[in-house]
Amino acid sequence: MLLIFDCDGVLVDSEPLACQVDADVLTNLGLPYTAEDIARQFVGKSMKDMIARIEADHACTLPGDFAERINRTLFARFETDLKPIAGVRDAILALPHPRCVASSSVPERIALSLRVTGLADLFENVFSATQVARGKPAPDLFLHAASQMGVSPEGCLVVEDSPAGVQAALAAHMRVIGFVGGGHCGPEHAETLRQAGAPVVIDRMTELSATVQALA
Repeated sequence: MLLIFDCDGVLVDSEPLACQVDADVLTNLGLPYTAEDIARQFVGKSMKDMIARIEADHACTLPGDFAERINRTLFARFETDLKPIAGVRDAILALPHPRCVASSSVPERIALSLRVTGLADLFENVFSATQVARGKPAPDLFLHAASQMGVSPEGCLVVEDSPAGVQAALAAHMRVIGFVGGGHCGPEHAETLRQAGAPVVIDRMTELSATVQALA
């Protein structure tokens, strides 16, 4: 069985930082968003899809360097403030299965996230939504990861924190565990993931090993 981990909100507690940076940059451009707005609408989705949605919703064109502005500010915050999800390293090391990362973020952000949180050595194989035509909730990224790892979709188990990610895993015909231990997850988030189709939801990484074994 192949374990496929999302990065933001599953391996690293990045979403509160990222949502605030996105909101600040958009508000400075005259498009007022709160961090809560960003979390509700865009967590789990690619930058490309977020830009397309914002431009459609506001009938506007964002600056050509919008993504660069976001990443420049966010990467600086990551260097000083980003932390791993509590217990995630031990949880991963306790599992004997092959593993990889499949994230909506750009490769540079994933690499930085894993480096500053001390998790980079756990993953030889990292996949980004920039490598496929459609981001989550489409199944493309997870199917690409499975193909590159030489595993059938039915042999994969995905760990995801976003409704889009859960939907993508199910669309790829993979099993999925919802995770709600990130700093962006409010008390309603578990039910949101269940409504997206997650058959099981955990809120601590100490629960991961037993949950994986139950689903294997």
